[in-house]
Amino acid sequence: MEKWEMKWLRWLLLMVVMVLMETERADAQLWTNFYKSSCPNVEAIVKKVVQDKFKVTLATTATLRLFFHDCIIQGCDASVMIANAKGDAEKDAPDNLSLAGDAFDTVIRAKKAVEAQCPGVVSCADILAIAARDAVVQTGGPNFPVELGRRDGLTSQASIVHSNLPHPDNDINSIINFYRGRHLTVNEMVALSGGHTVGFSHCAPVFSRIYDYKNKSGAVDPSMNPAFVRDLQRVCPRNVDPAIAINMDTFTPNNFDNKYYQSLIAGRGLFASDQDLYSSTLTRPAVERFAANQTEFFQAFAVAMVRLGRFGVKTGTEGEIRRDCTTFN
Repeated sequence: MEKWEMKWLRWLLLMVVMVLMETERADAQLWTNFYKSSCPNVEAIVKKVVQDKFKVTLATTATLRLFFHDCIIQGCDASVMIANAKGDAEKDAPDNLSLAGDAFDTVIRAKKAVEAQCPGVVSCADILAIAARDAVVQTGGPNFPVELGRRDGLTSQASIVHSNLPHPDNDINSIINFYRGRHLTVNEMVALSGGHTVGFSHCAPVFSRIYDYKNKSGAVDPSMNPAFVRDLQRVCPRNVDPAIAINMDTFTPNNFDNKYYQSLIAGRGLFASDQDLYSSTLTRPAVERFAANQTEFFQAFAVAMVRLGRFGVKTGTEGEIRRDCTTFN
């Protein structure tokens, strides 16, 4: 091949890469200074609300999970915030009933504070994205720029939630494919799973692992650390209220750190889908890297959050800017 042909191919490859990068940005139409002129103090306002909420309750960490459940369903559009009298909005779906009320309250308070200074300007979707980042920072996690410019969605249906969420009993291949369908890599999926280092779940999802594994009465998931099984059986005895709260990370449940990955290596993953990240050869290398190097985990998590925040966003003339995050205008 002639030198000029090689140069031309290299130039063409560079152009393709640049176009792909710009296409991803154009699809999202988000940028960090979106409110530079219209509401320059928005991030400071939301941060203050999150900090004040943390002084009241550590359950504010659940704002991160609220952001994930919003984005992963039909894009980051604050549709999870809608409440209606019929009880058929996203937040009413069985899979979302465990979302913490304090997380919703954090966003509602932040919206009210922002509206006081910049009425009708900042979407609930953007406020949720900022608040989720700030909740991570408040618990010791990485700070990272939040891309802004989302608009709020116009639909919120409980019926679409279950089929659009990954579930604790999904096998690893199904979960990988789920994230790929949302333009996220395996490494980003493992990094986002690290969000389980803070917050809580409930007894219901773990019953089958500690009492009736694979529908065998008395059977226990063999991938679990025996001491961890005993701990869970004490907290979640048979016939207990399935809504009893349990920490996602049993080492440092209130700190955003890499202990979650260390717990997987120790056989202390709360959900089967957590533990499978270490059991599977597809994801184990990332688990081991993040367990050994918190800085690498933080960097990967920040990148994954930005990428997640672009999924299915409404921009331009799409959607609306809600006056109240819980109702359509």
